[in-house]
Amino acid sequence: MYPSVKTVTPLDNYMLAVSFDNGEKGILDMKPYLDFGVFKRLQDVAVFNRVRVSFDTIEWDAGVDLSPEFVYSKSQRSTAEKVTTVTA
Repeated sequence: MYPSVKTVTPLDNYMLAVSFDNGEKGILDMKPYLDFGVFKRLQDVAVFNRVRVSFDTIEWDAGVDLSPEFVYSKSQRSTAEKVTTVTA
């Protein structure tokens, strides 16, 4: 079982800062997925920035969501200090 998403914050360049219920934090780069299927809807930065936590994962009001397994496995996890440095 994968950890649940606690918080998500959109960053520049289609990146997401994510924290999990196990205390880990990570950065999820969504750029590799934006040319496929429903993810094309997220190419508009205003749409992308309307990301939110829904239950145990993240979703957008454009009808796009991700499984918690995907979010966790594709996130580059690191210490909180490194995440803060990346997002500054």
